[in-house]
Amino acid sequence: MLSILQICNKAPFPANDGSSIAIYNMAQGLIDNGVKLHLLTINTKKHFKADSEVPSDFKQNSNYRSVYQNTDTSAIGAFLNLFSSQSYFVSRFYFTNFNDQLIEILSKNTFDIIQLEGVFMAVYIDTIKKYSKAKIVLRAHNIEHKIWERHLNSSKKSLKNFYLSIQNKRLKKFELEVLAKIDAIVPITDHDKVVFEQLGFKNKQFTCITGVNVANYQARSTIQIKPNTIFYFGSMDWMPNQEAVKWFLENCWDTVSKAVPDSKFVIAGRGMPKSFLQLNLPNVLIIENVKDSKSFYEQYQIMLVPLLSGSGLRIKIIEGMAYGKAIVSTKVGAEGIFCDPKNDLIIADSAGDFSNAVIELLNNNDKIKKLEENATAFAYKEFDNKNVVSRLVNFYNTLLNA
Repeated sequence: MLSILQICNKAPFPANDGSSIAIYNMAQGLIDNGVKLHLLTINTKKHFKADSEVPSDFKQNSNYRSVYQNTDTSAIGAFLNLFSSQSYFVSRFYFTNFNDQLIEILSKNTFDIIQLEGVFMAVYIDTIKKYSKAKIVLRAHNIEHKIWERHLNSSKKSLKNFYLSIQNKRLKKFELEVLAKIDAIVPITDHDKVVFEQLGFKNKQFTCITGVNVANYQARSTIQIKPNTIFYFGSMDWMPNQEAVKWFLENCWDTVSKAVPDSKFVIAGRGMPKSFLQLNLPNVLIIENVKDSKSFYEQYQIMLVPLLSGSGLRIKIIEGMAYGKAIVSTKVGAEGIFCDPKNDLIIADSAGDFSNAVIELLNNNDKIKKLEENATAFAYKEFDNKNVVSRLVNFYNTLLNA
């Protein structure tokens, strides 16, 4: 039986944002495929999730353990970091208490694979190597420095961006150093796999998207859909999501609302910035906390993913397709999803093309229905969680026998 330690920077349950969905579904997929799993996670102040909320069977099957820590940024911490050589993005994830818990687990158990959920958990590689002979695998949710590169390249010069550019150079240096210390990478998209090769990684890689239980998403309630509604749903404390919504509001919304005067735009997600909460635009609705994702998806019509920066896979697109939504996305937003860009979802990059795609759907219910049907069929074919993780387990067995 394969034995895996999954080390995470965010508590995975409730799985209510992209990264926690990716972590939780991976853990459940490993369990469903017969893996002996241990899961150790930082339970952050910002995204705190009480251990009491975690289902008892998942706790038992994953040997679940969380360690509360405050990973929040602060002005003082950001300033003092300038006098060190470390990236502030990275250093705030290292804690002695968590390291002690890791040592205890490694001392009491023998693992075949230690899977780091994201590059920030690579700060514990030295500890892992000291106490374990397991293969170390980076599950790369994103290529972190690429997110900031895209953002900085599309932003105006400012003192804040100057600071971020310093931090991003350090982050890139750290990511490159990590590549020399690990045995394999599990990127979420083939695009990221190519980038890792370009960065000089020569060991094995296996692309593994985030799977979902599509049947659960397809179970319908009695909620009636609200016509002529478009929506954006994401963690609004994440810079690329803020950037995406701002771009749509500034470049597309006026065109859409004039063409379809009774259309409504819903912006939803936790961590909503004050600037969005204070928006006072006709037919724009802000929902700061979505209590039930399923009912939210079911009542609004067209999903928008106008991302300009970011890396890896947008879990919300996978969820949207599993729910059978009609989706309009930029190429960046749909990276890693190899579907028909006209029939499974709509890809549009310029403000004009994006606006026209949304307007066309708002005026064509038959096209919306066809996109919904195609999205559902694609999700069943490509996203089934147990099958997705089964292929990863096969890769791990090959890695161990190489």
